[in-house]
Amino acid sequence: METAKQISVKLVNKPGRLAQLLDAMAKAKVRCRALVVMDSGDRGIIRFVPTEWERARKVLEGLNLPYELADVLLVDVPKQPGGFRKICERLAEHHLNIDYAYHSFGNEVGAKGGGVAVIKVNDLSKAQRVLSTNDTAGKQRTSVRRPVYAR
Repeated sequence: METAKQISVKLVNKPGRLAQLLDAMAKAKVRCRALVVMDSGDRGIIRFVPTEWERARKVLEGLNLPYELADVLLVDVPKQPGGFRKICERLAEHHLNIDYAYHSFGNEVGAKGGGVAVIKVNDLSKAQRVLSTNDTAGKQRTSVRRPVYAR
């Protein structure tokens, strides 16, 4: 597990805009470790973890594209059914909220072959401690239940 800088960019939702952005990144020799594209009406939101975020930032500034930086976790996902679920459960047990997550199926970071999850959480340092320790070993597992509020 490691932390990384993620860049979020809003692009006009038209054919070729993403290709132009990725072409500019490739010309600057910036590779994406993980990338997700989401539709948001007339704009698309692209979130990506570049190999060199400073170089990626310069590319975006050269294209006059506003961007946002966020610190995210890159977590190895075990290559087994429920591997990502276990990570989510572990964070929930410690009252950590996942703001969003996406998955890279390449194994550049993860040596286990299951890929890498990019996770944005509400408390990055606590999430790192939780996922790097095995503090639930030997304890009886309790289910995580959230209260249901009726109006």
